[in-house]
Amino acid sequence: MERVRGACQSPILILLAIVLPFPSTSGPAIHPLIESLAARIRQRRAQLPELSPFALDSVMESISGQLDGEELLISNELHRCRGLRKLHLEIARLGGGLQVLHCVFFPDPRFDLPIFGADIVASPAGISAAIVDLSPVGLTMPVALLHGLESLPIPAFQQVRELPAWGSIFSPFVQFIRPASSQEESWFVDLADGYLKALISSVIDATPDASDAASTIQRHKSQLSYCIQQKRNDKTRGVLEKAFNPQWADRYIEEILFEDPPPL
Repeated sequence: MERVRGACQSPILILLAIVLPFPSTSGPAIHPLIESLAARIRQRRAQLPELSPFALDSVMESISGQLDGEELLISNELHRCRGLRKLHLEIARLGGGLQVLHCVFFPDPRFDLPIFGADIVASPAGISAAIVDLSPVGLTMPVALLHGLESLPIPAFQQVRELPAWGSIFSPFVQFIRPASSQEESWFVDLADGYLKALISSVIDATPDASDAASTIQRHKSQLSYCIQQKRNDKTRGVLEKAFNPQWADRYIEEILFEDPPPL
């Protein structure tokens, strides 16, 4: 199995590291892998308990800008449910080339649940990166969820990418690859679906701890650390500042991408 080396930003930011958007009606069709994973995420999201829209300023739902003379489009879907404080699905496109899917499900710190994250970066040359993980924010992964993940078969992907040196925020189950074929793209969607099914089962069965419980406080600190780590991606901020402006970039990163968990 070949390991593809290269400078890599935060996997969950990997798309934003290059950044972005949603297909315009006049541009080429969205990449099948992004389309398939987005559809699967929406399908599984609908199975979550007490799902409802997340309050979002309308100007942040569908965003357009200019980057180096090309149209930058970003589409956001935000929800919440019992057990998960914020579910974010972003699809983005830059001109007729770069396309990105970025998805993060942040748990309510009162619940012993991990962060689900998935990213895909596509261009006319193909998929350069695809990543999926359930990142623990507790001291350990919940036992039932751990058993579910251990039972999932991991496809024999040919090109496995290396995580950055600070990749300790990810779990041993993280898969960061460059799909080598349409079959591997299908494997990746099925694998992400397996992670989502395991998470949904845990969400349905989970019960909350008290807001002042030591376990809740610890998970809150871990999730805050996760968000701070992700926001250190200067490349993401630079691209957003260039396409929009520094104030808008700060707002997008702080409110949409990696909003800190609310105080307990």
